[in-house]
Amino acid sequence: MIESITAELRRSAETISNIDPAQIRAAADLILESLRNGGQIIFMGNGGSSADAQHIAAEFSGKYMFDRPAMASICLSNIAPVTAIGNDYCYDLVFKRQIEANCRKGDVVVGLSTSGNSRNVVLAMEAAKERGAYTMSFTGSGGVMKDMADCAVVIPSTETPRIQEAYLCACHTICGIVEREMFGH
Repeated sequence: MIESITAELRRSAETISNIDPAQIRAAADLILESLRNGGQIIFMGNGGSSADAQHIAAEFSGKYMFDRPAMASICLSNIAPVTAIGNDYCYDLVFKRQIEANCRKGDVVVGLSTSGNSRNVVLAMEAAKERGAYTMSFTGSGGVMKDMADCAVVIPSTETPRIQEAYLCACHTICGIVEREMFGH
């Protein structure tokens, strides 16, 4: 049993250590540009990625490592709009409709999807581009989102747990960069 635990930890650490640091830097720069120009960061995802999207949005609007002013960020995974839109229209539109309501030119819309193919996230990213927002994706090594995004952080794995662990680490790293460079700590 100890060997299997050690192997799992090793796979996670290896995946995290193989993320391209240039992608993390590019993502932080895009977020910094948007926030400095009055934009907001809009996060979305399904399932575990939804929970991660909520977590990272809270790091920006709350705090990450130190007390500082709140940074504009929201997550589109709130249950009332998701279920209302899903019921009244279809699940594919749960994020697109919220993008239509909340997204402005210069915002950064961040889609998290382990497959990189989540239809509702793809449609929302397309709608964000139509509004003049920047798009960012956090995905595994497959899927269409990494190719359609203005900025992509690609986790070099096809294993859902490894992808989620790694993009949470990447997002935390980005939070730290943005926080330090915005508020000089």
